[in-house]
Amino acid sequence: MKTIGYAAQSAESPLAAYRFERRALRPDDVAMEVLYCGVCHSDLHTTRNDWGWTQYPALPGHEIVGRVVAVGPEVTRHKIGDHVAVGCMVDSCQDCDQCRKGEEQFCRNGRTDTYNGLDRVTGENTLGGYSKHIVVREPFVLSVPDALDLAKVGPLLCAGITTYSPLRSWNAGPGSRVGVVGLGGLGHMAVKLASALGAHVTVMSRSAGKEADALELGADRVLISTDADAMAKAANSFDLIIDTVPVKHDVNPYLPLLDVDGTLCLVGQVGPLAEPNTAPLILGRRRVAGSLIGGIAETQEMLDFCARKGIVPEVEMIRMEQINEAFERLERADVRYRFVIDMASLPAPADTPF
Repeated sequence: MKTIGYAAQSAESPLAAYRFERRALRPDDVAMEVLYCGVCHSDLHTTRNDWGWTQYPALPGHEIVGRVVAVGPEVTRHKIGDHVAVGCMVDSCQDCDQCRKGEEQFCRNGRTDTYNGLDRVTGENTLGGYSKHIVVREPFVLSVPDALDLAKVGPLLCAGITTYSPLRSWNAGPGSRVGVVGLGGLGHMAVKLASALGAHVTVMSRSAGKEADALELGADRVLISTDADAMAKAANSFDLIIDTVPVKHDVNPYLPLLDVDGTLCLVGQVGPLAEPNTAPLILGRRRVAGSLIGGIAETQEMLDFCARKGIVPEVEMIRMEQINEAFERLERADVRYRFVIDMASLPAPADTPF
């Protein structure tokens, strides 16, 4: 399948139009026309090779929403015309203990990421959703509920499931007390989801500047982390804190806020952690944990939950040719709260069969 996307050819080059060919359909493959694709901070990190493992050309995008245009002969759950979605992974071994229990993100033999991964059959570099078409194995294709706005679904496939999974893992719900550190792409979804699950939600911020936004998104209150008195009064008052800060930072101020058996869960930063003080951990049986995304079943559960509750992210729509400007704005945190690319702005090549 001949198609077109936007890719970076090196860590220093901007994303630019890139014509390439998707694989011929295997028996259990679904081919999609991509309608919308969210922009994740991981897309920026990958194209700039910030983590040191990027393969070029790098064609990012793992918040993909589209329409089925072709299916392989063994496909049973999706048909041409269906609205579907693809998140952060497109394959796994499907046989290890983690895959069998629906935790494909922790596949013992390595999941295949939607981009910058290795195709399990050919070993080729996977190319993501900043493109007109994508081909994915059916077990990794999600159904989009009719109640959701297609243009806003994309970020649910990364920011949504990244925050939903720890909320479910630590049983957030009525009677639980959830804190959210950071009110960006991840944080605003954590607030919406925790509130919809019935938890009492507190946003922790260094200043009061985001208080109005936090309350509008569903938070019950805002705790100013630079206010020593307010922080002291909040000791032992949280069951779970979701930390969405994407850079190295000090988690020590948040540890005393946890109640006995409370958890601080990191979902933003990837890399070294500033040294934590173990005293609050030991004295309160508190813990610092991490969480990735969720498995396919949990991601579908999250989409269905969002449809029932009317939850979608706050997004700014852009055209494909605006992606380099969007990356620059992303570095400045100049977005409320997530970019989504309208792929209608990317014309199909003249010889594309769809």
